[in-house]
Amino acid sequence: MREKVLVLGGGFGGLTAALRVKRALGQDADVTVVSAADRFLYTPSLARLPFGRRRPEELGFPLAPTLWMREVRFAQATVTAIDPAARLVRTTAGEHPYDHLVVATGCRDDLAALPGLAEADGAWSVTTLEGALRAGEGWRAFLDDPGPVVVGAAQGACCPGLARAFLAALTAELRRAGLRERTPIAYVTAGGERRLAAALERQGVQAVTGAVMTEAAPGKLRLADGTTLAYAYAMIVPPSAGQDVVRAVPGLTDARGFVPVLDTCRSRAHPGLYAVGTATGPGAGPHATAQARVAAVNIAAAIRGEPPAAYRPGLAVPAPPRSRAAGALFEKYYLWKARHGYVRLP
Repeated sequence: MREKVLVLGGGFGGLTAALRVKRALGQDADVTVVSAADRFLYTPSLARLPFGRRRPEELGFPLAPTLWMREVRFAQATVTAIDPAARLVRTTAGEHPYDHLVVATGCRDDLAALPGLAEADGAWSVTTLEGALRAGEGWRAFLDDPGPVVVGAAQGACCPGLARAFLAALTAELRRAGLRERTPIAYVTAGGERRLAAALERQGVQAVTGAVMTEAAPGKLRLADGTTLAYAYAMIVPPSAGQDVVRAVPGLTDARGFVPVLDTCRSRAHPGLYAVGTATGPGAGPHATAQARVAAVNIAAAIRGEPPAAYRPGLAVPAPPRSRAAGALFEKYYLWKARHGYVRLP
């Protein structure tokens, strides 16, 4: 009887895990991907979308054809419950029993953790496609009435790299619009990134490191040390939390809804359940595909009765280049590779 492998999520980790498991096990396993979205989204380029340098349709591709081509089933549905004891996942389109489960559901913005951010006029985020499009509307309004700019990643943000990518794109756009020299820019980060701070200062950007954001009021970002940064336009990567449906599983997650895992990427609480990417915690995004490869190897090993492999952080794919030209080439390469299911390529 063939093993049932179920993957929740169709992003970097989910797509990689599903294709890798199927490649390893072939006809010995039925692999299914469940995703609320029907398209893969190349999230790093959301930082450039507000400036009109990318169109939404350029940042992804339909999941179903890629998966079907590799004999992986696809169900577009929202997960409503995960029952590890019964090894069953319930969705808006039906139930999926499983022998092995990969949670690659990513994280969500926790706007409540930064008071005022959801309502602050002029403050935007680019962690989702919808958010990036709204940030673009705000950017076009800003060009008609420019002023100070604040870019930053809040404490506990899942994808702080988006803030750095957005800053690079924004600086280039300000130069293009002839506004750079008269636009004060502040970059705020919870990390103590001294080299980054020194580099930004040389570029005329105020670097505020080791910062804890406490409130995003209209036109003002307040920090725990009493500093207030004024802005006419702000892009803040907000604090994050695990997905609610994952958090609802008793004993599976930590207090913020992230899944603690062993170095095999298997859940510490539930055998047969693996988690990858930002479902395991902030900052894990760059490790998603590498973790997915390890999870796939270990699912195959479990089925074959072989010892598991351990994940090494050095396996993570390097972050894509930040220059516009190199970033565009990396994006095209990754989308080509992923669309065709070439998950063994670097």
